[in-house]
Amino acid sequence: MHHRTVADLMTHMVVRVHRGTPFKEIAELLDEHGITAVPVVDAGDQPVGIVSEADLLRKKAGARDPSDRMGPMTQQPEGRAKYEATTAEGLMSSPAVCARPEWNVVEAARVMQERGVKRLPVVDEMGKLVGIVSRSDLMRVFLRRDNAIRDEIYEDVVARTMGESSSTVHVEVKNGQVTLSGSLARKSLIPILVRLCQSVDGVVHVEEHVAYERDDNDDLGEWK
Repeated sequence: MHHRTVADLMTHMVVRVHRGTPFKEIAELLDEHGITAVPVVDAGDQPVGIVSEADLLRKKAGARDPSDRMGPMTQQPEGRAKYEATTAEGLMSSPAVCARPEWNVVEAARVMQERGVKRLPVVDEMGKLVGIVSRSDLMRVFLRRDNAIRDEIYEDVVARTMGESSSTVHVEVKNGQVTLSGSLARKSLIPILVRLCQSVDGVVHVEEHVAYERDDNDDLGEWK
């Protein structure tokens, strides 16, 4: 099975800034390119942080309310430092959480979830910036057409991996939800089939109604 990698989904032409890039220039770059964040790189083009719209808005949020209805926000030292910052180095969130081009969608999504970030700069084996991947990029795997998912399950899972035919296992796909029916020789093969289908890019859910000719789980129990 061909799993989409970060390299397949990432943006290759990355807008980046350096530590000394001024606040206003960063804001203009975000607006000009219609993006919400930029990686900050060092002299070797290695990511050292990320500046997002949220980082820029902290500066505005920390200012005094012009109507004087609200006083300045109470901030922690880190928040005050960002409010006073005028360049990318002071504004950025660091260190940069990065991905590798060969990662699959699951790996990238797991890192985003665990680290609480919305995007990952992508670096090569030398640590240099080669792309950026966002949550919306990863979501593109779920835009695969149902017939493409069904064909991959039939060809790669059912035929090539399981060694079965379309007359034995039947596959229906609607809105990314897979329904399996038919019959297999052994009961122990059913959960394997389900797991393989779940790993196909674009699959949202797998429901199985597969019969079996022999319950070989009982055979395994005799050896316990």
